[in-house]
Amino acid sequence: MTRILYSLCGADESRPFSPHCWKVVQALAHKGLDFIEKPTPFTEIPSLEGGFSKTVPILRDGNELIRDSFEIALYLEETYPDRPTLFGGPAGKALARFVEGFSQMVVHTAITKIAVKNIHDMLGETDQVYFRTSREARLGRTLEEMEASRQAEIDGFAPKLEPIRHALKYHDFIGGDGPLFVDYILFGALQWMRVTAGAKVFSDNDPVGLWFERCLDLHNGVGRSVTAA
Repeated sequence: MTRILYSLCGADESRPFSPHCWKVVQALAHKGLDFIEKPTPFTEIPSLEGGFSKTVPILRDGNELIRDSFEIALYLEETYPDRPTLFGGPAGKALARFVEGFSQMVVHTAITKIAVKNIHDMLGETDQVYFRTSREARLGRTLEEMEASRQAEIDGFAPKLEPIRHALKYHDFIGGDGPLFVDYILFGALQWMRVTAGAKVFSDNDPVGLWFERCLDLHNGVGRSVTAA
């Protein structure tokens, strides 16, 4: 049985960058499940699997199709209970939901302001038109206006992760002594910034930066398989 993960890319298929897809890459590796990744440009996603989803990730596992990174993680946990756990029980699922909210409301918002113009420049011509139109309408500013405040966003990024820094005083990973899906949620966001913008936002001894380096090394270094921008 061939598993297929549809992910997101720009003009270069070797540089998939979606934060949500990177969560699933790490989750599949955590479970020790083989898969084929098929990076897909924005404007081709609606044609995947008969229009199954307007967004990626999409996972095909045999006859099963699953959308949404968290739903995919839940599916993997339920379908492959004999493999290493992604949540460690109901409390781990609740924690992951909390960090998902923090990541999307705080971290993703900041990374968008840092990387939005970089992402545009990675895309093919058709996707650039789509991306500029949709993002400028959503954000209420041009990509160039967003880029003008980029350095200020970089300078103010690290303090936003103080709650994570606090948690890492007690364990090597957010999930405890080893990584869980909760780690892959925040990892996906920082990997998104790393691959698209390459922004240096942490000092050399920042606990969050050191945690991110540990996550890059997980599962035979799958996170390092795509180099930083």
